[in-house]
Amino acid sequence: MHPSESIPPAVAPSRLQLPPGDWSCLLDGLCARFPGIAREQWLDRFSRGLVRDAQGRALAATQAWQVGLEIRYFREVADEPVIPFSERIVHHDAHLLVVDKPHFLPVAPAGRFVQQTLLARLVAATGNRQLVPLHRLDRLTAGLVMFSAQPGSRDAYQRLFRERRIEKVYEARAAALPALQFPLQRQSRLQPGEPFFRMAEVPGTANSETWIEVIDATGPAWQYRLRPVTGRKHQLRVHMAALGAPILGDDLYPGCRPTAADDYARPLQLLARGLAFTDPLTGEARQFSSTRLLAAGQGPGPFPAAEGT
Repeated sequence: MHPSESIPPAVAPSRLQLPPGDWSCLLDGLCARFPGIAREQWLDRFSRGLVRDAQGRALAATQAWQVGLEIRYFREVADEPVIPFSERIVHHDAHLLVVDKPHFLPVAPAGRFVQQTLLARLVAATGNRQLVPLHRLDRLTAGLVMFSAQPGSRDAYQRLFRERRIEKVYEARAAALPALQFPLQRQSRLQPGEPFFRMAEVPGTANSETWIEVIDATGPAWQYRLRPVTGRKHQLRVHMAALGAPILGDDLYPGCRPTAADDYARPLQLLARGLAFTDPLTGEARQFSSTRLLAAGQGPGPFPAAEGT
């Protein structure tokens, strides 16, 4: 096999429209634009056909820099950490893939994770490069994630989330809250806080809503059922912390706790337990449940009926 015909990684390429610049060739321009990537690494990518034009044809490092040309390149991370936990496919048909994700595994490539992501693993397992996540879970959250398997029906499933026609049920373990009356509704306005990767409750019209119930009130840590009506970033984590019961294992809320590396013995005790919706293509009622455990001795229950929402 010629190097330019090498099979690219099982993730979609990044796209770049070449900006104005006086570089003589693609290699010089890319090195200048991405100083964090060594020249030798770009040369290696070119040699393996991992820098291409919009039609998928491999480009040469010596090709002239052409302003406006769209190129596509495949990201790679040196010494990418291996996530030692496996996902489980719950459902797979021509249009939809539902997966039970482990803690610590990112859904899609970002930062220091490219191949060690749920998307890359599923593309490698199924051979389907058209897979697209319909929603996201935080890397530290376990549970159900839905993927669209083909473009033709993608928008029909995406509308379920946009129009809030899908029921999402989470479970969490956190400190006891005996002074509060359950079930309760938490509404607040969330916006990016400090540092930039945290969310914060601020005054103003609420843009987030969560219904919270108690499943098990024995012991110092209670088990809660959380039903997010909206889907803001870190919404469940912020709402539980604001009530005075941050989710066990949370290193961001209510305050940042620096961690040198993932502590696999202390996963965030948050699980996307269930998804339920009417299939937009068939009209069939669909219901999926995670079989993962949040803590020793706590087994999964059936998908719970909605109460008070």
